[in-house]
Amino acid sequence: MSAAEAAALIPAGANVGMSGFTGSGHPKLVPQALATRIEAEHAAGRPFQVNVWTGASTAPELDGALARVGGMRQRLPFQSDPVCRDRINAGEVDYLDIHLSHVAQQAWFGFLGPLHVAVIEVLGILPDGRLIPSAAVGNNKTWLDIADKVILEVNSLPPAEMEGMHDIYYGTAIPPRRLPINLTQPIERIGEPYLRVDPAKVIAVVPTHHGDRDTAFAQPDAVSNQIAAHIIDFLAHEVKVGRLPRNMLPLQSGVGNVANAVLAGLLDGPFDDLLGFTEVLQDGMLELIKRGKMAAASATAISLSRPALQEFTDNIAFYRERIVLRPQEISNHPELVRRLGVIAMNAMIEADIYGNINSTHLMGSGMMNGIGGSGDFARNGYLSFFVTPSVAKGGAVSCIVPMVSHVDHTEHDTQIIVTEQGLADLRGLSPRQRAQVIIDKCAHPDWRPLLQDYFDRARSQGAQHTPHLLGEALSWHQRCLETGSMRA
Repeated sequence: MSAAEAAALIPAGANVGMSGFTGSGHPKLVPQALATRIEAEHAAGRPFQVNVWTGASTAPELDGALARVGGMRQRLPFQSDPVCRDRINAGEVDYLDIHLSHVAQQAWFGFLGPLHVAVIEVLGILPDGRLIPSAAVGNNKTWLDIADKVILEVNSLPPAEMEGMHDIYYGTAIPPRRLPINLTQPIERIGEPYLRVDPAKVIAVVPTHHGDRDTAFAQPDAVSNQIAAHIIDFLAHEVKVGRLPRNMLPLQSGVGNVANAVLAGLLDGPFDDLLGFTEVLQDGMLELIKRGKMAAASATAISLSRPALQEFTDNIAFYRERIVLRPQEISNHPELVRRLGVIAMNAMIEADIYGNINSTHLMGSGMMNGIGGSGDFARNGYLSFFVTPSVAKGGAVSCIVPMVSHVDHTEHDTQIIVTEQGLADLRGLSPRQRAQVIIDKCAHPDWRPLLQDYFDRARSQGAQHTPHLLGEALSWHQRCLETGSMRA
């Protein structure tokens, strides 16, 4: 049927599980048709909103379309759309910012309520009813399993040769029946290539021929290249002293230009036969595979720029042998991250002098995107890097502050902080030791004396374990809200 006919089957107030993870694999037409329907309902004076669950961020055709017409009441677990973000920060959308590894299990536990409808993009339907997954697996397996009703968008545009690239694990269970997941190498296959669905639940099949969101990655700038160089030098040292094997351990890289710069830096680094165990495979990791520096990679989604997508499509047989796509409850599973010894690299908004990390909020209150999978990897990785430029807004804002305005990752989960100024290895350090290393290594020279002054005056108050001046700790943020700059 048409997208409009399918959208008409979604009731007001429904919990709707959509496919999609970081701009790929999301339904393209049904969400837009639903937005058109909601807009007409509102024009007629009838309230109509739905609660939207996904794997991670989607695209303007989904988050943007529904947010623009006031069609979302609740959103989880991650988003990056500017319209959706504005609605969240205006208090018009209730946003549940959840660790990505926790979403499927919370849905299974019943913590989120019933899932009334799932809208899932697939590449095809086999004669026996099994489904060929698309460029993102995300939470699709769980949505198909627990939804009361299912709408399928069958997208004929992505290369059909992606069939067989997926590994869908059906061995998860609710405690106390949960068993260990038998994955010991990043690219082992422990499941099957297809998604399952009860045909009796499928209420609509909508044909589409539309591409995923183009992910534009800027070329690494000087700051990103400096951050990458610090990380690569550190990893080389860890190999030299015997704490890492020569081919390192599996790599996880968060989304964004800095992360891609680090991966680009590995192209000329001293490491070979690398492996990836990550959430999203982006341009940098694809290039590592293409150039033979990375042997293979596991992810839950592929999100590429247009040139990289063309490279992937033109050489799909090559990449199908080297890339495996899994549900995010596997790609982000904390126990697997710890078992495999993943090296995690994730971006942050700011860090404080003791190593607490804010990766989600601007000035303490404004949601940016969400925690995503960074917590899954940071707490459980063998090594965990948090990266950021040392300043923002042309130097008016320091990204190293006395106290973060919002905490996503506590000092207990932070091993290594990197800016273009340097790298702070916090392993084995007490709070006071951490503070001095962060100030010396990561703060911008324009802000370093102010941070040192704050730390010195806080210490002079007495023998506190974690010295702070509570009357000043957030004064930099308050000043920025009032004047646009953290400077006095």
